[in-house]
Order: sequence, then structure tokens, then C-alpha cells
Amino acid sequence: MRPDRPLSRGRLLVYRHPALVRITHWVNLASLVVLLLSGLQILCAHPAFYWGETARFAHPLAAITTRLADDGETRGLVSLGPFSLGVSKDADGQMQPRAFPAWLTLPGELDLGAGRRWHFFFAWLFALNGGLYLAQGLASRRLPGELVPTRAQLAHIGAALLDHLRLRFPRGEAARRYNVLQQLAYLPVVFGLAPLMVLTGLSMSPAIDARLAWLPWLLGGRQSARTLHFASASLLVLFALVHVAMVVVAGPINELRSMITGWFVVKPEEPPR
Repeated sequence: MRPDRPLSRGRLLVYRHPALVRITHWVNLASLVVLLLSGLQILCAHPAFYWGETARFAHPLAAITTRLADDGETRGLVSLGPFSLGVSKDADGQMQPRAFPAWLTLPGELDLGAGRRWHFFFAWLFALNGGLYLAQGLASRRLPGELVPTRAQLAHIGAALLDHLRLRFPRGEAARRYNVLQQLAYLPVVFGLAPLMVLTGLSMSPAIDARLAWLPWLLGGRQSARTLHFASASLLVLFALVHVAMVVVAGPINELRSMITGWFVVKPEEPPR
């Protein structure tokens, strides 16, 4: 552990994130961005979800479709409610049936083969990178020590929530470690959502299915796995958006510096009023 470095006005520069944690963090970020964009490209080929082993095309669990409006225009329709998904403009500015717009997919043009290649490569990168992060974190006991909240932390969850709503963040010794809200957010992501996304992705692979037929069965069937894959990916995107928002309001310079260099500035505790 590297020693703290005193700064002016009672602040401390503490070493918060080891190099491997920082590297895997940025690899995960790049992988998730590519997986999201390429995944939406794949979804454009058949933007519908089912439950079970086979797809019942007439009765999807959820779907992004189109409908012809009374004015003769084609409108996008999501079966969970009407949204602006289902149609978008092409290069000539004409509306065309398409689940997601070109700027939100990789590649931009409709190309299922290219989307699958991007997706599969970065899916393996994401899985291997995540496995490395987990192995190192468990071997060093860093993950259990930092992500599992203590009884004392859980007892003050209400106060922590109120402080966050007021945009008041930990200072002093409390700022050296994750607060209880961060722990309760990171824990299910690291040990729940991310592994679920990997397992559901593997269960859709014909090669894996042939060798591990019990995996899609365990998830309710290949179509159920596909639906769960999209749901877990959507929750990960939601988590990432909230995470970025909290970085911004907590102080982006300090937060980014800690994830780039490892060093984090801890402000002194406020004097009691």
C-alpha cells in the first residue's frame, strides 16, 4: 500500500485504485460501448423477444414494430407502449422500418454479419477481462473487503441516501472506501448482472449449446436466454449512466484522476455545526 501524500488545506492524496483495477475498468468501458452498439445492430435483424426454447413469432413477449398511421405515415411502435423506435431516417432522409437509428448501431448500415463479428470479439474480451478482475479481487480479498457492507454501514443506509440526495459526499476517512450505496450498487453488478449477461450470451451460441445443453435449459430456453441477455444488458447500461452522473456531481476531475492514476484527493471532514 502506498503512503498518503499530504496536500494543502488539510487534504490528503491517497492511493485508491491499483493498476489492474484501473486497466480492467477502462477495458470494460470500451467493451460495453461496442457490445451495446453492435448488440443493437444484431437486434435490428429481429427486434422481438420471446420466452421458452423456440420463438412464437405471432406472440412475442415484446417487440419493436411499425404501424401505418391514419395520415399514411409509417410510425414506430414498441409493444410495451408507443415510442419513437421502429422507424428512422435513411441517408436520403426518408423514414424506413428499422428498430434503432444508424447512429446507435455498429456498423451504421444494416449489416448483421459485421455486427455479430464486433459483438463476439468484444464479448470474449469483456468476459476474459471481467474474469481477470474477479480473480485478482478475490485472491487479494480486495472485493469482499470493499464491496460487502458491514452491519454498521447498513445501519446508516438511510443517512447515506439522504446525503446523496443532498449531493453531500463522504469526506475524511469515510472517503477512502466505497460508501454503502456504492457497495449495494456494485455488488449485484459484479456478481449478478455481468455474469448473467455472459452466461446468457454463451447459451445462445450453437457451439456452447452443443456442449453445455444444460445451460440454456437452466435459463428457461434459448429464447428466454436472449430476452434475459437484453434485460441484463439494459440494466448494465442504466447502471453505467447513473455511475457517470454520480462521477460528474461528485467531482469529475478527482474521480477520473483516481481511475487513471490511482490517486484520489480526500477532503478533510467538515467541522460540526
